[in-house]
Amino acid sequence: MSVRVQAWGIIAAVLADTDPSGAAVRQRLSNSLDENPGVPERALLEYLLETRRSDANTEETLESAREMRLAPHAMPPRLAEQLDAIRSVSRISSLLANQMLMTAFQPIYGLADKTVVGVEALSRFVSDDGAAAELWFAEAAAVGLGANLEFSALGSAALAAKDLPPGLYVSLNISPTSCLDPRLPELFDHIHLPIDRVVLELTETIPDEEYAQFIAAINPLRDKGLRIAIDDTHSGAGALSRMVHLRPDFLKVGRDVFGGVDNDGLQRALTTCLVDFTGQIGTTLVAEGIETVGELKVLTELGIDAGQGYLLGRPSVRPQDWASWNTKLDPDGLDRQLADRSGGGATGSEPA
Repeated sequence: MSVRVQAWGIIAAVLADTDPSGAAVRQRLSNSLDENPGVPERALLEYLLETRRSDANTEETLESAREMRLAPHAMPPRLAEQLDAIRSVSRISSLLANQMLMTAFQPIYGLADKTVVGVEALSRFVSDDGAAAELWFAEAAAVGLGANLEFSALGSAALAAKDLPPGLYVSLNISPTSCLDPRLPELFDHIHLPIDRVVLELTETIPDEEYAQFIAAINPLRDKGLRIAIDDTHSGAGALSRMVHLRPDFLKVGRDVFGGVDNDGLQRALTTCLVDFTGQIGTTLVAEGIETVGELKVLTELGIDAGQGYLLGRPSVRPQDWASWNTKLDPDGLDRQLADRSGGGATGSEPA
């Protein structure tokens, strides 16, 4: 159900009430409708945000709407779902309006020379409930505001990148669908981060029906220096064929591919095959989620190009931490640090 239909549903429920105590509320909503003809969701959102400013909490506003003594038969079907959708629109819109997000960067090391070559930008949200970034993006996508939130995150990351050590590439997460948005090429006209330092890291598989459009939208930007990363591998011959056609600049693989590579012969063989495959198509292979010094040493020996993970550096929003990434990686020093920290044991299994 579209947001517009949902908006009309809740508006109808509010205006259908005859309780005199809600007359002022209904009049405010009616006035907002007059000011926004044909756009009920905007009228309802402005009404909710205005009430939030006076009541200090959108939840109270929505609860008051539920409690307007509407008879069950007067409520439109699925009113509870409609209320939840409107609440989400209000939450996400407020987050965007108040720029309640910031950027953490996690270092990506070149394993051959053991120096930082790039960073991955990760969104961090300033929210009372402490919800994870994935939940915010999922909620935004559910109410049609996913692209808005993604572009807000991209802008935030590009702005924060000015404090990074020079020369590092910046990997920005984006869905393939948002790559079709006309705001993407416009973004590079308004940020100070050069396009040849930007890597767009695709967070999902490109849908078959959007693949031709994706190529048409992204190739002009790649011609200008933009690079593409595929986040994790996908099974099947069709996926491998598309990988050859797309020829991403980076392929990022997780612990399901290399985890325990220092002790597992099959994982070692699979990693070796990926090193050979990406070398053949000219793609940089990045291992993400490296947790132990043993894994780091074997991945380096096998020829993995780059790596990231809590062993190498945790995400941080602090520019002073970013500056320290200029120092050369010392695997033996990491080994000693881990021994001191855990009495000789391995690191925890918390992913990157």
